[in-house]
Amino acid sequence: MDYFAVIILAIIEGITEYLPVSSTGHMIIASSFMHIAGDDFTKLFTIVIQLGAIIAVLVLYWKRFFQSFDFYFKLLVAFIPAVILGLLLNDIIDDLLESPLIVAISLVLGGFILLKVDDWFKSNEVINEENPTEHIEISYLTALKIGFFQCLAMIPGTSRSGASIVGGMTQKLNRKTAAEFSFFLAVPTMFGATAKKLYDYYKAGLVLSDVQINYLILGNIIAFIVAMVAIKSFIDYLNKNGFKFFGYYRILLGIAIIIIHFFIYPLTII
Repeated sequence: MDYFAVIILAIIEGITEYLPVSSTGHMIIASSFMHIAGDDFTKLFTIVIQLGAIIAVLVLYWKRFFQSFDFYFKLLVAFIPAVILGLLLNDIIDDLLESPLIVAISLVLGGFILLKVDDWFKSNEVINEENPTEHIEISYLTALKIGFFQCLAMIPGTSRSGASIVGGMTQKLNRKTAAEFSFFLAVPTMFGATAKKLYDYYKAGLVLSDVQINYLILGNIIAFIVAMVAIKSFIDYLNKNGFKFFGYYRILLGIAIIIIHFFIYPLTII
C-alpha cells in the first residue's frame, strides 16, 4: 500500500459508509484493482478507517448521543446480534472478504431490493407527516430486529447501512428515522469491528510500522471529512427521492464487475 491507495480507499469509505451501496464491497473491488486486496494490512486498513466515518456521526448528531441512557441501551440491544454472529462466523466472513465476485452478486441482488423498497413501505412516510421534525420512538424490540437485519451485511456487498435502514422500514419507520438509527448503530458496530480486527492483527504476530500508522491516521482524517459531507447529502436526497438511484447504481456496478471479472480482467486476490 502507498499514499495514493490510502487516499483512494479513504475517499471511497467516506462516501459509501452511510450509503446503501456497501463501503466494504467498494473497497474490496478498489483494492483488487490495485493488487493489494490480499495484504493483511489492507484488510486491517479497510476496517480501521471506518472510525473516521464514525466520528463524523458523533460530530453531526452529538446532541442525540446525550439525550438519554435509554438511547444507549437500545443501541446496545441492536448491536448484540452482530457481536454474536460476528464471533461465530468470523472465519467464514474473512473468506468472503476475499471475493470480489461475491461482492458483485450481492450488489446486484441488493439493488433489485432497493428498487422496490420505496413502494413496499410507502405508507411509512405518512407517519408523523403533520410534525416531520418529531423523532419517532424506537422500541427495544424494534432495535433488536434492526440489529438482526444489520447482520446481513456480513456478506460483503450487502451494505450495513442498507440492511439496517430496510430493517427499520419493515418496522414502520420512515426513511429518515430508519437512516438516522442506522447511522447511530454504526458507532458501536464499527468500534467493535475495529477493536476485533486490531486484536486479531496483533494476535497473528503482526506489528504496525510507523508508515502504516501514518496511513491509518491519514485514512481516518480523509474518511471523516468526506463522510461529514456524505451523511448530510444522503439524508437530504433520501427524503426527496428515495432509494431507486442507489438500486440502479448497485445493479450496474455489480454487472460491470461480473463482466470485467469473467471477460476482461479476473479480479482475484493477489
